Formats: sequence, C-alpha cells, structure tokens
Amino acid sequence: MLAAQRRELILEQVRRTGAVRVTDLVERLGVSDMTVRRDLDALESRGELRKVHGGAVAPAGASTEEPGFEAKSTLQVAEKHAIAREVARLVEPGSAIGLSAGTTPSIIAEYLRDVPGLTVVTNSLRVADVFHRSARTDQTVALTGGFRTPSDALVGPIALRSVHDLHLDLLLLGVHGMHERAGFTTPNLMEAEMNRALVEASRSLIVAADHTKWGTVGISTMAPLDRCDVLVSDAGLEAAAREVLAEHVGELVIAEAAGGGAEDEERTGR
Repeated sequence: MLAAQRRELILEQVRRTGAVRVTDLVERLGVSDMTVRRDLDALESRGELRKVHGGAVAPAGASTEEPGFEAKSTLQVAEKHAIAREVARLVEPGSAIGLSAGTTPSIIAEYLRDVPGLTVVTNSLRVADVFHRSARTDQTVALTGGFRTPSDALVGPIALRSVHDLHLDLLLLGVHGMHERAGFTTPNLMEAEMNRALVEASRSLIVAADHTKWGTVGISTMAPLDRCDVLVSDAGLEAAAREVLAEHVGELVIAEAAGGGAEDEERTGR
C-alpha cells in the first residue's frame, strides 16, 4: 500500500471516530510501528490531525467542539485505569457520591463496584449501566433525567431539579480540560450547568483528569482549580503543570499506569 493510501485510511478513521491508536493501525495496515508514526507525523504537519500519546485525534477545534464517547474511550486507556484505581481508594464505604459523565468516570465506576454500601448519583448512562450490571444489591444509583449529550450525559431542567436538594459526601468529576485561569472546563454548556450543580451539592470534590487535559479550555467553567480537594492525574503530566496545580488544588495525586507499581503514586498539595 502506498503512503498516500495509508494516510487517507488513517484520516478516514479519524474523521469517523475522532481518534486512532498506533497499535490498531499497525495491525490494520500491516506495517511497522515506525511507519505508522511517520504517517501520523506527516498528517500532523499538514494540520489534519493532532498526535497524542499512543495515537492521534482530530485537530483541536473551537471551545465548543466535543468528541463522542466512543472516540474518547480509545485514548489514554492505561492512564485512565491508573487514575480510576487511585480514585476508588479515596472513596469511603457507605458514602453518598456523585459521579459525572465521561470516559474516565465510566472506568472509575468499574472500580467502585468493590466499595461497599455506596449511594451513587449520576447523570451518566454509561456509569448507571456499570452498576446496573453489577451483582451487588447494596448500591443505590439515582439516574437523573434530561437531554443526552455526546458524552452520554443527561442534562437539562429535569436533571437540574433532581440535583437541587441533594447533599453528597463527594463528587467524582471528569473534565474536558483544566487550565490555571479557566479552571475545570467542558465544551457543552448544558453539561457545565449540570456539573456545577453537582459541585454545589457536594462537600468534597475529586477531579479525575489525565495529562492531556492540561491546557485545554472548553467554553464553560465547571469549577475553579482551588475548589478541587484532590486532583488525580497520571505520570504524563508535565512538571510545569504539576507546579501550578499543586499551588491551587488541595492535593495532587499522580497515579502510575500498570507496571509502575500500585504503591508508586506521588502526592503533593498546597
């Protein structure tokens, strides 16, 4: 297959799903890892995609651009699992918790099935399904209603009313982006409104965000950095970002991906 043909196939998949993984492309195209990476370099130089760790995504667009759940679920998988394991350790048995929508929260839900006595409030169809499929009977999931977003979140007036009188011990929040001045953001205005309501209803806030979220700014802020009690990210988070975050969040936890050792997480805080 000619290089031009390979690159057109890569672009076709990026346009269709929003993201590609190097390992998948090696298998699909029958070429080496280095050949795929050269193709991605060439496509990035033309502005047709953006390289990320382990693959590539569609080029960054406006602050309202929001990839679908399936596209985001292929990115930073190992990092998201490391983050989810660490977040689950921070949740006390018997807590009433909120869990937002997104790919990282849906992975966190898998790990929370081992925490006894939880009451889980979520506006995520994916999160609700995780607990619905669980054999456990001591967990309550209150699924709020409303309109569905690309992240499979339910938002809107009905969802907001259902959160209004809640008092949660803890909110586990996934984010689209985090920035020193903009705080934790999302590209969806209605999802931002819903998440702000969940933040307001919660005594403590844990944000789960892999390193690619740093520097990304969506159109709407859900919470400032200093509202976050614990931020859990991964080892790919650059040193400058760690310094900024450690000054603003209550505690910064760096979770190691599989192979790094479960006890190797790094903690800093203000």
